Amino acid sequence: MKVTIVGAGAMGSVYAALFADTSTNGQENEVWAIDVWEQHVAAINDGGLRVEGASGDRTVTTVRASSDVADAGESDLFIIATKASGVGAAARSIAPYLSPNSLVLTIQNGLGAGERIAEFMPVENVLLGVAEGFGASIKGPGHAHHNAMNLIRIGEMNGGLTPRLKMIEKLWQGAGFKAKAFGDIQQLIWEKYLCNSTYSAPCTAFNCTMGELQASPEKWAIAVGCALEVYQLGKAKGINFSFSDPIAYVREFGARMPDARPSMLLDNLAERKSEIDAINGMAPVLGEELGIATPYNQTLSAVVRDRESKF
Repeated sequence: MKVTIVGAGAMGSVYAALFADTSTNGQENEVWAIDVWEQHVAAINDGGLRVEGASGDRTVTTVRASSDVADAGESDLFIIATKASGVGAAARSIAPYLSPNSLVLTIQNGLGAGERIAEFMPVENVLLGVAEGFGASIKGPGHAHHNAMNLIRIGEMNGGLTPRLKMIEKLWQGAGFKAKAFGDIQQLIWEKYLCNSTYSAPCTAFNCTMGELQASPEKWAIAVGCALEVYQLGKAKGINFSFSDPIAYVREFGARMPDARPSMLLDNLAERKSEIDAINGMAPVLGEELGIATPYNQTLSAVVRDRESKF
């Protein structure tokens, strides 16, 4: 199978290396890694892509890298692994190289990836994914690390367990990932969005770990405010949450990794633009559409954006 990963940052590099280091139906996968970081692209082409961590330590020399999707051309599967802000540009670059049987799988934090893709291509062949607990980072050009190999959840935009969805599930599993196809991916996207909204902007605003956020009654009350707003939005959208107590759910989520710093905080500390628009910043947008007030998310989004305006 020919797989093109658009956005070969930390997570995209893990995807590329593991897909390239395996085979499908007895044949090696042809894997392309597309990224705007020229040094990373050059390092992969010159010495291979090294990925270390939960899946072992390997250097894969069969990954082909480029900064231009045109070099890869048509593919069986395009994986969009950019940050949320890069999804539109990634979809625009992919669109000319879609064949009738090409599938596009987008894996991001937050909400709205499918809608951004729809601006540049029909979405009949678009799948949505949710990655949980990888903790990946770039160590240097051509070198990525990941802390865990937790679940990749995938689903059809409009729901259902289709044969092509099961086929992609087997592809991921064959590459060594824990992957599972779900009939209702929107539920899973919203459950992760609920957790992201609870911790991302609050931890960034207060420069604290998830455990430190929970340990402070004053700070935790603000995080709970973000969570309750998002839960109310999800219920209004008809999301079938798997729980009835959102606060217990997000508390348990954070308790499993008290020393973790959300990626939004890491971006802030590194003076990089974050995914605020797709996470806490999306709540006021939906709130306006649905007539639901979101003052906690709106306020914290303003704080994070103000900081980012100084980078």
